[in-house]
Amino acid sequence: MFTETTLVINCGSSSLKFSLICPQTGETLLNGLAECLSSNDATLSYTFENNKQSQPLLAPFNHQVAINALVAILKQHHLVDKITAIGHRIVHGGEKYGQPTIITEAVKTEIDKLAQLAPLHNPANLIGIQACEQAFKHLPQVAVFDTAFHQTMPAKAYIYGLPYKLYQEHGIRRYGFHGTSHYFVAKQAASLINKPIDECNFISAHLGNGCSITAIKNGKSVETSLGLTPLEGVMMGTRSGDIDPSIVFHLVDQLGYSAEQVNQMLNKESGLLGVSQLSNDCRALERAMVEDNHPGAKLALDIFCYRIAKTIASFTASLTKLDAIIFTGGIGENSAFVREQVLSQLSLLGMKVDADKNLAARFGQSGKITTTNSRAAWVIPTNEEWVIAEQTQQKLIQE
Repeated sequence: MFTETTLVINCGSSSLKFSLICPQTGETLLNGLAECLSSNDATLSYTFENNKQSQPLLAPFNHQVAINALVAILKQHHLVDKITAIGHRIVHGGEKYGQPTIITEAVKTEIDKLAQLAPLHNPANLIGIQACEQAFKHLPQVAVFDTAFHQTMPAKAYIYGLPYKLYQEHGIRRYGFHGTSHYFVAKQAASLINKPIDECNFISAHLGNGCSITAIKNGKSVETSLGLTPLEGVMMGTRSGDIDPSIVFHLVDQLGYSAEQVNQMLNKESGLLGVSQLSNDCRALERAMVEDNHPGAKLALDIFCYRIAKTIASFTASLTKLDAIIFTGGIGENSAFVREQVLSQLSLLGMKVDADKNLAARFGQSGKITTTNSRAAWVIPTNEEWVIAEQTQQKLIQE
């Protein structure tokens, strides 16, 4: 069955996700996660043929050790010879990379330069590339960029109202993220409504601990909510999303916060967690609201759903027609409550939720969740790993 596969690597600062995928079908042969890297608690767990196994990692507990352990597992299950390429998720490609790219020394240098725009992500992505180059010297390595899908946005969507030289000299602009996710669900939605993707117009809501909304016109991204970094846009699990920029100066000048403390607060202590003072987990907040009548949980979810609905409504300005709204990501795929709350605030767009269909579209199930006399809204589980595998293979075929 799996005559050729792509090994997909998604490297974080202290983690390494991996999947062995057939690029033609999206079937996964093996997947897993190395976590708590750089600590004594570093472990690697993986699933193969429905069996999950876990093992501790050895000192120095780094990404190279995790890759070496992965190679040993692949050899143990006689999978190494099935791998034809390595596809890497790279968070920030700036303006330079709008397509999958074969990794060379020059490309690695550019990814390193772009670390100034994604200091938490690109350095870790680069570590993953270097570790794989050591372990898989004979295989081509391809970079697939989170920002690439959004490179079709017009200037009016990505230029900030700042002195233009900041864009010209320093690349300060909206880039957007979750590009592989928005690309995947748009393609799936086009298939579901039986239209060519280049004739489709969607607003896609990727809702998880990180959230982004994207307007897709004729199959291409024309507007997105995340900006220079993944802090802009709607409120998220621990990120504030949009705020008055002067709040930063007030915190520093009047309340004595350091720049580092403000950065920590806006990225790690705000959002659902900060407002609720309880949790960043949407499931926990829904339970607390229903079972305990927790006021913080209710307020956090109210703000979360309202900001999403407001952003979706505003993004219709970038479209002349709308085929459907798409929900994806961990919350978008599984929270019937959040979807219903968002769509109920979009009645001016003709949205009417079908309660039974909305409850049924969970836990990996795609489905239309609106009534027959409503504009369409769909739940579509995302599969970013498949996109990376598919685009890696396509890039190698082009070469």
